[in-house]
Amino acid sequence: MQNWYHIFPRNTGLSAYIWIIFGVLPFYFIIRSSTAIDIIIGIFLILLFFASYRLSFVTKGGLVYLWVAIDMAVSIVMTIYFSYVYFSLFLAFFIGNVQNKAGFITLYVVHLVTTIGAITTGFFLKTDMFFTQIPFIVVCVIGVILLPFNMYNRTKREKLEGQLEDANKRISQLMVIEERQRIARDLHDTLGQKLSLIGLKSDLAGKLISVNPESAKNEIDDIRQTARTALKEVREMVSDMRGAKLEDEIVHIKQILEAAQIENVIEGNPKLTNAPLLVENVMSMCLKESVTNIVKHSQATYCEVMIEQSPDELLVKVHDNGVGISDDMDANKGHGLQGMRERLEFVNGSLEIESSNGTTLCIKIPNAIQQTKWEGLK
Repeated sequence: MQNWYHIFPRNTGLSAYIWIIFGVLPFYFIIRSSTAIDIIIGIFLILLFFASYRLSFVTKGGLVYLWVAIDMAVSIVMTIYFSYVYFSLFLAFFIGNVQNKAGFITLYVVHLVTTIGAITTGFFLKTDMFFTQIPFIVVCVIGVILLPFNMYNRTKREKLEGQLEDANKRISQLMVIEERQRIARDLHDTLGQKLSLIGLKSDLAGKLISVNPESAKNEIDDIRQTARTALKEVREMVSDMRGAKLEDEIVHIKQILEAAQIENVIEGNPKLTNAPLLVENVMSMCLKESVTNIVKHSQATYCEVMIEQSPDELLVKVHDNGVGISDDMDANKGHGLQGMRERLEFVNGSLEIESSNGTTLCIKIPNAIQQTKWEGLK
């Protein structure tokens, strides 16, 4: 909805005071006329121009072209009769706000032709008056030629920026939904099975307690162990959800590798710049999973982690000299590659595996995703 003050063009790079001067100047041009009738006609035309100019902002459809046509007619009369050419600048800015391409081109051509025609006619009818304004008239004509395109492109760019911002907000909302679904899956997989097991064993222990107390005791011990395991897994999940910095995760994985007596080398700067918390969390979790797999399954004696930040992407490579893995081994040996891929999908990342002289995992996240504002997840 346009406010009343939008009778003056917005985002033009000119102060509103300059537009007020353009609005007051026509009164000066008509007051110097010699007859009262000229002054009355001039004031009527000025009021008609601003009224129709305002209506052109708030109406839609064919009426817009009607009000613009009235403004053009007023501008022509004011140029020829009162030597006031500056209403054409108001029209130039308004035409730049017309986003219909055909309508924009039509109004632009008509306005340019009528403005030049009116100025040319004014030179013949009131030569002295127009010659005193030549520098301003030249500037005005240049404005009529260039300003509509400047405003048209600026308005189009602002519209695209608005759409991009809306898309980013929508992506953030979808990310929140996806993360909630992931948490729900993890809770179901972690707690659901163990709570069901605890329920079954509790029922069994209740039945055995009077028949076979020793077996009932064993079942209760299993229940206690299952509960402890579930509590441990929940704590690990909560720890992951709190988020981890890549810089801190590097320290942890060095400790893990050294405890497993695996020689390790860390290359690159783990302190990320301009990386959203979600991106850093995902990268840290994937790196942790990679090193855990190396310790558990690779039989490696050497591990190298390389971190590269470029204008295009964030890349982390994890290489070991172990027995090597492939995509087909993931489902059978539980290396967690699918879980890593699912996490990377949240940030449009990718996981590549090379099994040559050991295993190399390439984890990539594009910078276009890093720069998105994930407000909902911070």
